[in-house]
Amino acid sequence: MFLLYENGIFKEVLNVGQYAFWKGVFNREFQKIDLTKVEITENISKTILENTKLKGFVRKLVVTNQYKGLLLIDGKLNRILEAGTYYFWNNEISIDVKAIDTRMQQMEIAGQELLTKDKAMLRINFYVRFQVENIVKALMENKEYDKQLYILMQLALREFVGALTLDELLVKKDSVGKEILQNLGIKAEDLGLKAADAGIRDVILTGEMKEIMNQVLIAEKKAQANTIMRREETASTRSLLNTAKLMEENEVLWKLKEMEYMEKIADKIGDITVSGNNNIVSQLKDIFAR
Repeated sequence: MFLLYENGIFKEVLNVGQYAFWKGVFNREFQKIDLTKVEITENISKTILENTKLKGFVRKLVVTNQYKGLLLIDGKLNRILEAGTYYFWNNEISIDVKAIDTRMQQMEIAGQELLTKDKAMLRINFYVRFQVENIVKALMENKEYDKQLYILMQLALREFVGALTLDELLVKKDSVGKEILQNLGIKAEDLGLKAADAGIRDVILTGEMKEIMNQVLIAEKKAQANTIMRREETASTRSLLNTAKLMEENEVLWKLKEMEYMEKIADKIGDITVSGNNNIVSQLKDIFAR
């Protein structure tokens, strides 16, 4: 096959056959094309390859942005394709591109029912963030790499939770993801993946266990409240004792304290009748002492 150019402009595709042209009218050039191969090694611009006259002769493959692709020619891996548009000659040789997203992805592992070391049944919602690092391993050496990662995370989570009591798990909840990623290590690399982050979203107790934990929490809070009350009572008693000692040692302080209580009592009395002699304070004391 030949491509015909007139004065440097593409005009026509010439298949097998005989063609006649007037001489001297246009400056014609002919570019020979080998359609038996897949790769377009000829110097042809993308504009010409997109021309409708070449539509039946060219295969166009697109790897979108943030993706990478594996080029398979006759079922065999040829090379890795970065994001972009690629053109190949259209013939009997099969061409396929397996594309994969290379951005950071997140996988949710929800509602996992697990048993702790002390036989407490609970449900855990877990997540893991990962990225495809080796596209060949992910697509060529493993089938459904994402499902394999899901199972690996399930097993790692079950192993980790099974080695802890419920109290230990609740204390270490925030560090679970880091420890599981460390244990995952090489297994994720074998899938062509790199796990960047993981962690527990929720720890959900089953009905009976939830009731037990609520009872434990209530008992703990009551114990804390009783401790605080006893501490306050002790402090109050100690304060009263210190005040009594000071009043015992200081008669003026005793009198001031006595007058303070008399003032408080008087605030609650509407009318007070006393005689006209000079000993009013003694009369008030007699009234309040009754």
